[in-house]
Amino acid sequence: MTLRAARPAAVLAATTAAALLAAGCSGGNGDEGGDGADRLRELASQRLTWRDCPPPSMEEGGGTAPSPLPGGTRWQCSFMDAPLDYADPGGETIELALIRARTSDPAKRIGSLIFNFGGPGGSGITALPSFAQDYETLRTRYDLVSFDPRGVGRSAGVECLDDAGLDALYALDSTPDDEREVRAYDEGLKRFAAACEENSGSELPHVGTVNAARDLDLMRQVLGDGKLYYFGISYGTELGGVYAHLYPRTVGRAVFDAVVDPTSTTVRSALGQAKGFQLALDNFAKDCVARGDKCRLPGGSVQEVEGFVTDLLKRLEKKKPVTGLGERKLTATAATNGIAQSLYSKEYWPYLEQGLDEADGGNGGLLLALSDSMNGRDQNGNYSNVQAANAAVNCVDDKARFTVAQAEARLPEFRKASPVFGDYLGWGLIGCSHWPVDGNWDRPEVSAAGSAPILVIGNTGDPATPYAGAKAMANALGKGVGVELTWEGEGHGAYNGGSACVRDAVNGYLLDGRVPKNGTVCR
Repeated sequence: MTLRAARPAAVLAATTAAALLAAGCSGGNGDEGGDGADRLRELASQRLTWRDCPPPSMEEGGGTAPSPLPGGTRWQCSFMDAPLDYADPGGETIELALIRARTSDPAKRIGSLIFNFGGPGGSGITALPSFAQDYETLRTRYDLVSFDPRGVGRSAGVECLDDAGLDALYALDSTPDDEREVRAYDEGLKRFAAACEENSGSELPHVGTVNAARDLDLMRQVLGDGKLYYFGISYGTELGGVYAHLYPRTVGRAVFDAVVDPTSTTVRSALGQAKGFQLALDNFAKDCVARGDKCRLPGGSVQEVEGFVTDLLKRLEKKKPVTGLGERKLTATAATNGIAQSLYSKEYWPYLEQGLDEADGGNGGLLLALSDSMNGRDQNGNYSNVQAANAAVNCVDDKARFTVAQAEARLPEFRKASPVFGDYLGWGLIGCSHWPVDGNWDRPEVSAAGSAPILVIGNTGDPATPYAGAKAMANALGKGVGVELTWEGEGHGAYNGGSACVRDAVNGYLLDGRVPKNGTVCR
């Protein structure tokens, strides 16, 4: 069982390769007068000490220290102090972990380009080096910078269950069929929330998106930039939208890619994600059919291929899990989770095809490895804090709290939206039902009158943040602020999707300030 965000959320797939080898919004700026303002000015003037980066912590996903970039540029890491509670800036502070690679052409440097890769819960410390080769052109004029947002990784990372507890949690059936399974699933969520409160209770009220946006502005000042230069992906677009609302006059150039719909309710968002993943599965099945005998899955039509998938999940659901990894079995929940993970990128479709074929034959190792990657589990059984942080941020942001009965009543419309993912996402509505901290909003405020133009990119085949979210975000930002760019492609996000049209448009905007025409379409 993956703890799903109430709003569409992408869990970064940077760890997938390793897994496969094993197989209330304020309108102000949050500043206080008097001593509080003095403390914020003091924090904004802090000097960072940059050193060579150590290996990522287990909370960040583990692994080796990042390798130097082409030309020998080394990654540097530091920590920035920020208030735990911006309403009390003179009180306790936390350390936020940062990473950077200096520009390759200092004479043409614009400033620091800060990345948030989504989640919420994804570690920027691990993600930026993983994808850095895609941003080498941008490094000609920017220092590339990312960070672990508050509650993530080394930035006062939220702690909940231990590894054994998470294994037990994810072994539960998250699409329960009877009262016993419903009770077990609900009790599992209750234990998870209680563990989060016990281990990170003082942090939980302060890990939301509004405070993360304030951290962004503090980071901008500490890095020495008069304006914020920003690249937000998936949840990072929601964070960027909240920033633009709070600080419209300090937006420099900003790109939102794989856009969260800021106008959507919790139910509409989850339904949209169900439809998005179903669309991605449809497109995967079409590709399989088009390849004929070269596709390992049975079926001469999209319906027959998807029928094979639903039949496999039904067999697993009927208490007939197959061999997975070690002592762990592939269950229907883990298989659905693995399928979802592999639909984030068209590059993973071959793994999905192989995993489904092998699971049908009794070997569920590959699909379980994909599921582990989604959940932040490495091949040694250690978990990052990606799902703990994901739950903590979403549950303190979103006011919605659903009972079991309310979620159950919604299942028919979720099943209509997606025969494969409907139950999975419908039951996900109760993910915050036992959370110990109240949520802040029904939906984020992102209106940003007075902001510089923000480039908003939607991908027609995006499973996790459906295409309609880009237009909704562009409209919500306001006239003259949101500039919409469409890519008719597949996968979660557009800039790294292989489209020269998208890449040229983004590079021209970030490097030279050329704003694309609103409504531009890349095919």
